[in-house]
Amino acid sequence: MKTEDEKQTESKEEYDDEGAQSPDQPDGDNAGLDSEPSSEEVPEPLSYEELEQQLAETKDQLLRTVAESENVRRRTEKEKSDASKFAITSFARSFLSVADNLNRALESVTEGARKKNKDLENLFVGIEMTEKELEAVYEQFNIKAIDALGKPFDHNFHQAMFEVEDEKVPTGTIVEQIQKGYTIHDRLLRPAMVGVAKGRKGKADDQIEREVSDDKNQEKEQKGIKESSAAAYSKGSNKTEAGENPSPKIDKKL
Repeated sequence: MKTEDEKQTESKEEYDDEGAQSPDQPDGDNAGLDSEPSSEEVPEPLSYEELEQQLAETKDQLLRTVAESENVRRRTEKEKSDASKFAITSFARSFLSVADNLNRALESVTEGARKKNKDLENLFVGIEMTEKELEAVYEQFNIKAIDALGKPFDHNFHQAMFEVEDEKVPTGTIVEQIQKGYTIHDRLLRPAMVGVAKGRKGKADDQIEREVSDDKNQEKEQKGIKESSAAAYSKGSNKTEAGENPSPKIDKKL
């Protein structure tokens, strides 16, 4: 027979086994909640046309995004290239006065004075070599002088300082240059200060004047025809009001 202690131990083990199995069994309230149907509705599948529309919209957005990124890349590359090209613009513009002074020094010495004075000739040659070396440095950085003399005036590259009466060249032709102009990478660095001819008219101006004159003559001819027609009409109406019969007379003898 089992003792009292053994009976208590067995009853305790049975109670522990029942407690361990109880969490696996669903509770009454929880079981009822799980069994209830969900209130959320399942979305209906999209039709073929709707799927095609969504695909087209997504493709369009993708293409726009790619195009925008490509534009940004190109714009960034251009800005980077321009920054590299024109980084020395301010320095080059301030350095142009050196070339101006060298040019003025060469122009101030005449050929006769150079022949009479050997030292002056040597100084002239030295300044001329310095100017050529400076121009070579300009060429390395794509800084070029503007060829203005004899060319038509262009406000993008020239600055007119005065007009010169000259019948030998058409109006607007540059006949004098006070100061050289320069460009850097085909962009204006400094405009050329020039004198512009106010002379004879060019072929284009003559053609325009001829066309204007022909138009005026045609207008005068048309005006004269209208006036003569109006006068004739006015004369006929005056005769009618005076009682005259414009129709031919009928012979009563017939």
